[in-house]
Amino acid sequence: MDPQVKPDPDNFDNLPPPPSIPPNVNPMKATKPKRSPMARPGIGRKGNAVQLLTNHFKVSLRNVDDYFYHYSVALKYEDDRPVDGKGVGRKVIDKLHQTYDTELGKKDFAYDGEKSLFTLGALPQVNNEFTVVLEDLSSNRIPGNGNTGNNSPGESDHKRARRLKHTKTFKVLLSFAAKIPMKSIAAALKGNETENSQEALRVLDIILRQHAAKQGCLLVRQSFFQNNPKSFTDIGGGVMGCRGLHSSFRTSQGGLSLNIDVSTTMIVKPGAVVDFLLANQNVKNPNQLDWNKARRTLKNLRVKTTHTNQEFKIIGISDKPCKDEIFTLKLRNGNDGNGNSDAVEVTVYDYFVRHRRMQLSYSANFPCLNVGKPKRPTYVPLELCSLVSLQRYTKSLSTFQRASLVEKSRQKPRERMSVLGDALRSNNYDADPLLRACGVSIATTFTQIEGRVLQPPRLRVGNGEEFMPSRGRWNFNQKKLMEPARITRWAVVNFSARCDVSSLIRDMLKCANMKGISMEEPFQHIFEENPSMRRAPPVARAEEMFRQVKQNLPGDPKFLLCILSERKNSDIYGPWKLKCLTADPGIISQCIAPTRVNDQYLTNVLLKINAKMGGINSYLSLERSSAIPLVSDTPTIILGMDVSHGSPGHSDIPSIAAVVSSRQWPSISRYRASVRTQSPKVEMIDSLFKPVIGNTGEKYDNGIIRELMVDFYNSSGKRKPENIIIFRDGVSESQFTQVLNIEFDQIIEACKFLDEHWSPKFTLIIAQKNHHTKFFLPNSPDNVQPGTVIDNKICHPKNYDFYMCAHAGMIGTTRPTHYHVLMDEIGFSVDSLQELVHSLSYVYQRSTTAISVVAPICYAHLAAAQVGQFVKFEDLSDSSSSQGGRQHTAPGAIPVPELPRLDENVSSSMFFC
Repeated sequence: MDPQVKPDPDNFDNLPPPPSIPPNVNPMKATKPKRSPMARPGIGRKGNAVQLLTNHFKVSLRNVDDYFYHYSVALKYEDDRPVDGKGVGRKVIDKLHQTYDTELGKKDFAYDGEKSLFTLGALPQVNNEFTVVLEDLSSNRIPGNGNTGNNSPGESDHKRARRLKHTKTFKVLLSFAAKIPMKSIAAALKGNETENSQEALRVLDIILRQHAAKQGCLLVRQSFFQNNPKSFTDIGGGVMGCRGLHSSFRTSQGGLSLNIDVSTTMIVKPGAVVDFLLANQNVKNPNQLDWNKARRTLKNLRVKTTHTNQEFKIIGISDKPCKDEIFTLKLRNGNDGNGNSDAVEVTVYDYFVRHRRMQLSYSANFPCLNVGKPKRPTYVPLELCSLVSLQRYTKSLSTFQRASLVEKSRQKPRERMSVLGDALRSNNYDADPLLRACGVSIATTFTQIEGRVLQPPRLRVGNGEEFMPSRGRWNFNQKKLMEPARITRWAVVNFSARCDVSSLIRDMLKCANMKGISMEEPFQHIFEENPSMRRAPPVARAEEMFRQVKQNLPGDPKFLLCILSERKNSDIYGPWKLKCLTADPGIISQCIAPTRVNDQYLTNVLLKINAKMGGINSYLSLERSSAIPLVSDTPTIILGMDVSHGSPGHSDIPSIAAVVSSRQWPSISRYRASVRTQSPKVEMIDSLFKPVIGNTGEKYDNGIIRELMVDFYNSSGKRKPENIIIFRDGVSESQFTQVLNIEFDQIIEACKFLDEHWSPKFTLIIAQKNHHTKFFLPNSPDNVQPGTVIDNKICHPKNYDFYMCAHAGMIGTTRPTHYHVLMDEIGFSVDSLQELVHSLSYVYQRSTTAISVVAPICYAHLAAAQVGQFVKFEDLSDSSSSQGGRQHTAPGAIPVPELPRLDENVSSSMFFC
């Protein structure tokens, strides 16, 4: 190429070829350095100091020079088939420990119940393959109950008992996997967290789990539940709440601690199977039971049978009733002379009544339970089976069950402290031989820490009035809203609710006027649901009601008040919201299910309506005076991100990712939402940046971040945000690096795609509610004060985190929010950031209380939950967005239906409020 000719950067054909790679050089793929959470810049100083207690118990660790040895466990039967049944492992390893104690150097084991075993110090260098013989006292073979195999119901009781007590032989292979220094825990306490330190803490947790397992507890992750009826509480539907304990070792600024808290899980109500089914299906007579539903509900549950007093797993139920289910019975002493036993056909019912002389009062006409195998069934009449205790109920709870569980699980601070103190003393961890060998001792007193109580932010409402909330609460008595909306062209629809609609409208208009809302009289036509539609499918009911509204009003309404007959579990809610938000034009709606209408109820409803219609109920005074550090003086957008997953038992329902963003800077009280579907149970949001090739070949971004940034730009005087503050909900500590290196990368790409020269600064904060740290006031029955913040002693040894109780805990024990600051390019001081987080708990437009987590996260949760109602009712692929059909949200991901686009009339509103 002529050196005088400059290459054209836009014409790749004219560029010189790249230099060849020397033969002895292996090209390396460039990898971006991984981001990791930032270190703590200091601790806060603002606020009034307060002494607190926390449910972290100090742990002393003496033998730091020892090593844990990790061995992989492989369990096999005699014929080398792998053992796959849960629960067998602990019995086999316990027997191994008893049988080969000397050969194994008298080492104590920490076994996780699956494939990992740990010892303190190495096992002797001997053959690590062992044979273990277990007496199997709970064989799935029940002689004499209808087994179509070789078990003979005619055998003598002595022979039958001997057959039951047969043995099983297992092979146990232990292979060395890793050596874990206990010094790594001491290093983690200094902030040097490694894979070794995480593994060492995991071993300590496993020791506690094993301690609980040996007491017969149900283990659920890091919680355990004893078989104590005093800990059970009936929540309806054949389900009980079971109260237990959570325990986990934590590294903190104050050293190693054991975090113990009350935990609750759901279990199947023990007792007669038929009683459970009646409660579960909410019927009074067994003849009303849906046996197909019963088959799904009972599968894999364990029962104890009356005639054998043994436990078995339910494989299924018979297709025929007990009186019609036939099996072949071998007759006692019957012989045809050729060594063959005589056999007759007999029903399961006749066998138990005539041959076993057992009384059956109601089983004849109902299916039997199969406790054998699918191809070799072993049938037992229903009334001879009782569900055993401590069996987890993993299906989704109804709204009423959930409410009952929450209500019955509440504990006041004093009660919770008493339960935790008693549990720690009764568990007697110091007597555990392996903990003793590790030099671990656990204090029995709550750790004392110092917190600070921040001043609440001043709020501004209508007529220029300002006030300071008291104990995280305020009200609108004799007050007007800050920016009341004007509500015109609105109508009322009633989905078969028994309600005095005229009186409701009159009272609402009066209350609106008192709050400063200009609310016109509604259209005279009140849309009452046709009685013939009440039993129609929810989607059809919503469609028909919407058709009536469009047909009978003079033009499109701007607002619809929808009266529902059920408050908590109305199946019309989702289809109705979907219809209103995706109509052309979209319509804001408010659903209510009034039971007791008073001024407080109507005020709460009007707060939601005002926010949805573009009004603002109250502002932070700082917000109006542009005095929020680094936010008011520089265009700043605040994002709240959350992902909602399908409830247990609905693993095929798409997950819903929602991101809300502040708008109309310098306001931090107005938000809008962008919501997308993604593959079920996927936590990382994958649609933040979504490059798409258009029909004409041009590339554009169809992601969430672009949509929100464009809205901020258009609503904030054509300004791009220079600061982006992100609050992310719902991720565990193990996922922090994914947020930093997957989600955050998408956000940067989306910003660069909008403008490659645009480089905003970021602050990224994780908010966690699902943790087990609680705070208590010494010598007081009350909860901690709203505004309490803790950033010392029990916080991370190195990383930037703090706990905040922004709200007033009125019921039960206050649950703080644990904030983790992963990145702060904006450069907030510790006090400024904590005050910003505190203030964002006061801008929630739906209520007159400070909330427990920042408002943007609450709004994201609301948006995801509301849009999640759409997915329940129909496959949305036919009415999806412009990209159409189903989307693959990531390589190899499950395709999910896209959500329909919200109409532009409502997409920028706080429709989720």
